[in-house]
Amino acid sequence: MNMMKKIAFASVLLPLATAVCAAEAEKTEEVQDMSDPTAVYSQGGVGVTNKGLNFKYGQSYDTGNPTKMGMNVLEIIGVGGEAVGWDSNDVKDNSVDSIRFRNFELNTVNGRGTQIDMTYSVDSEQGTAGYSFIQALPKMGIFQFFPLAGAGVAFGNDVQEYDSQGNPTHIDTGYSTKGTYTMVGMYSKITITDKFWLNYNPFYLSTLSGSDHYKDNAYGVDQDSLLTHEFAASYQITPRMNVRYFANWNEEVDFVDGDHRVEVNYQF
Repeated sequence: MNMMKKIAFASVLLPLATAVCAAEAEKTEEVQDMSDPTAVYSQGGVGVTNKGLNFKYGQSYDTGNPTKMGMNVLEIIGVGGEAVGWDSNDVKDNSVDSIRFRNFELNTVNGRGTQIDMTYSVDSEQGTAGYSFIQALPKMGIFQFFPLAGAGVAFGNDVQEYDSQGNPTHIDTGYSTKGTYTMVGMYSKITITDKFWLNYNPFYLSTLSGSDHYKDNAYGVDQDSLLTHEFAASYQITPRMNVRYFANWNEEVDFVDGDHRVEVNYQF
C-alpha cells in the first residue's frame, strides 16, 4: 500500500473510531454479543478494502413474535476503488462495485435463523438472491459452529443465452433468471479471549437448474460448483464497537489474490 493510500485509510477509520468511542461513554444499556454470527442488533460500519470503501447499515425490527428477532442489513461495496483501494488491478473506476441486502430473523428459543441474501453487481448488472437456514449449535469449549443450508436464483440484465453446444444465440432483453443453485456451509467461531475471536466460514455452492450453459459454467469455464472461504480476526474495542479483518477467497482464487478488508463496526 503506498503512502497516499495509507493516509486515506487512516483518514476513514480513525475519525470513526474516535466518534464512536465518545458515544460509547454515554450508553449503558445492555448490548448484543457482536461476536455471535446470529446476533440481531442495529449497527453501522465502514471498511477499507483492497478494492475501495465499504459502507454498512443494519436496522433491527419488531417481528411481532416475542421469541423472534429480525434485522435488515444494507451494504454498499467497493466505493472509490481506483482512488482508495490498494489492489485496484480489477477496479475500473471510483463508482459503486456492488450492493448487498440481507434480511435475518432468529428464533431466540431454539437458535434457528432464516436469511434472505441478495447481491447485485452494478457494473455487470448480474446478481443472486438466496434463502437459507442457519442453526446455532451448543458451544464446545472455545469452539462454536453455525451450519447453514439454502438455495437461490441467479439473475441478470440482458442475459446472453446459449444453445446446447455452448454457442451464443440471443440476448434476453431486460432482467431474467439464469438458473438456480444450492449452498451448504457454516460459520464457525473460535474464542481466544473475551475480546478477541477468529472465524472461518466455508461455503460450497453448486448449480441446481437452468440452461445447460449455466449449469456447467456458472462458476467458471466447465465449473458447476465452487468452494469459497472466509477468514476473520476480530477485536472488541468496547461493548459496542469492534474492528475486524476479513479475507475472502475460493478454490480458483488464492488467498493473496482474494478480497481483503479492515472494518470498524458500531452497535447502536
